[in-house]
Amino acid sequence: MTHLVLTAIGDDREGLVSALSRTVESHGGNWLDSQFSHLAGKFAGIVLIEIPASGVQELTAAAAALEGEVGLAVEVTQGRAQSPEAAEAPASAADAQAARAVAVRLVGLDRPGLVRQISTALAEQRVSIGSFRSWTSSAPQGGGVLFEAESVVSVPAGLEIEVVRAALEPIADELMVDLELDEQA
Repeated sequence: MTHLVLTAIGDDREGLVSALSRTVESHGGNWLDSQFSHLAGKFAGIVLIEIPASGVQELTAAAAALEGEVGLAVEVTQGRAQSPEAAEAPASAADAQAARAVAVRLVGLDRPGLVRQISTALAEQRVSIGSFRSWTSSAPQGGGVLFEAESVVSVPAGLEIEVVRAALEPIADELMVDLELDEQA
């Protein structure tokens, strides 16, 4: 089986997931994992599927046709095979020591550059962002817009969480945001 990652975006309306899932199924694909979101009137998502190698070309053409049919632009990219168990569990005790999951939470008044500064500091420490979600809302006191972000990052072996925290705290102080790091079990 071939693993494919489908990314999709279109104007938000009913039936988009139905059209995409019907296309996957009708070409012999199996829907494995997905995440979707609605932002600024757009509907966007990413889907992991498996499909027989013989069906990849036809599925790719059918997915491209969804833009004209329902307004959903779909890009198909080759993925790597990985069982759900392998995705959730380290392959060995050495792999478990190789990286640790850390939850990062950021809250502060919104301003340009927040995500860039934090993500750059993480990258400089060789910390990989595994998941990232952010949103804005009205600040409860004093007006303005509040920016919040939650992510799970992978801290490499040999790098102490306190070193990561020390790299982020000056940025958090400069940007006047609250930043929390919590090592996951």
